[in-house]
Amino acid sequence: MISKIFPKIHTEGYKFLVIAGFITIILLSLSGFLGTIGLLLTVWVYYFFRDPERAIIEDDNYLVSPADGEVIKVEEVDGPKEVGLENKKFKKISVFMNVFDCHVNRTPCSGKVEEILYKPGKFFNASLDKASEDNERNYYKIKDKSGNDIIVVQIAGLVARRIVCETDKGQELNQGDRIGMIRFGSRADVYYENYEPLVKVGQKTISGETLLAKK
Repeated sequence: MISKIFPKIHTEGYKFLVIAGFITIILLSLSGFLGTIGLLLTVWVYYFFRDPERAIIEDDNYLVSPADGEVIKVEEVDGPKEVGLENKKFKKISVFMNVFDCHVNRTPCSGKVEEILYKPGKFFNASLDKASEDNERNYYKIKDKSGNDIIVVQIAGLVARRIVCETDKGQELNQGDRIGMIRFGSRADVYYENYEPLVKVGQKTISGETLLAKK
C-alpha cells in the first residue's frame, strides 16, 4: 500500500524534486497561498517521475506497451527511414503520454538492441502526425527472439525537453525492461511485424503490462 501512495521515482527526478522543493520554500515565505501552489507543484513533480514496478507477462508471443498513456494510432505504414526500413511494411501503434502519466518506457519484447539512433528536432504536440518526423526522437531497433524487427521510437512532446536513453547498442533485453524515459509529455511509437494488434484507438495502456499485439 505504501509503495502505491509513495512509489519510487526515477533518478532523473531527484534534481527536479529538489528544485521544486526549494521554490516551494521561497513561495511559502511570501504567502500561504503561493506556498500551497508550490507544494502542489512539488507533488506533481514527484508523481511525474514515479517509476513503479510492473507485472511483466514474459511471453514472446506478445508485445507489451512501451508506455503508460492512450493509444492514438493503430495503422500499417512504411518502416522508419532513419533505421533503413522505409521499404518494408510495418504495423504501428502510437501511445500518447500526457503530463500525468508515468514516463518511464519499457521494451515491448525480449531481444537484442541492434541499433539506437537519436535525432534532434522540434517540439510539436506529440499527438500530431508531424511529431513523428519533426520532433526530437530516439529510435531503438530490437531483434526479437523470432528474428522480427521491433522498433520503439521515443518522441518528445510540446513541453518535453529531453529524451533519456538507458540502453546500449548490443544489449540483450528481457520483455518489460526499462529502456529510458521522456521528460514532461510525449509519445512512444512501436513498429512491428508478424504480430496482430490487440488494442484500439482510445484505449488506455500501462507500460510493461498492457498487451499490444499477439503472434
